[in-house]
Amino acid sequence: QVQVVESGGGLVQAGGSLRLSCAASGGTFSSYTMGWFHQAPGKEREFVARISRNGISTSYADSVKGRFTISRDNAKNTVYLQMNSLKPEDTAVYYCAAGISAYRSLADYVYWGQGTQVTVSS
Repeated sequence: QVQVVESGGGLVQAGGSLRLSCAASGGTFSSYTMGWFHQAPGKEREFVARISRNGISTSYADSVKGRFTISRDNAKNTVYLQMNSLKPEDTAVYYCAAGISAYRSLADYVYWGQGTQVTVSS
């Protein structure tokens, strides 16, 4: 059993940056693929980024490629999402999740955080 807690969300102007953090506990962090998802009001939760257990493999949604970077520090049991050049359409609740042999599907992830709000103003 693992618990994940997101932090770092907030209000930022378009073009600005935020770094989200996801702290994990209660399990072996390095055993899990970690992913970031977001959900805007009235829309389904969707994939944003993923990072493999050892941090070597990363994947991104097309909408965030070149702007967002996912990383992890297994010694700190933490995964990050560096968000640069933010756009109003990035506004959403961002969720961190842990999975086993996970890729882009929500169904691949077992443990979810509570979410952190990111609001980008124009």
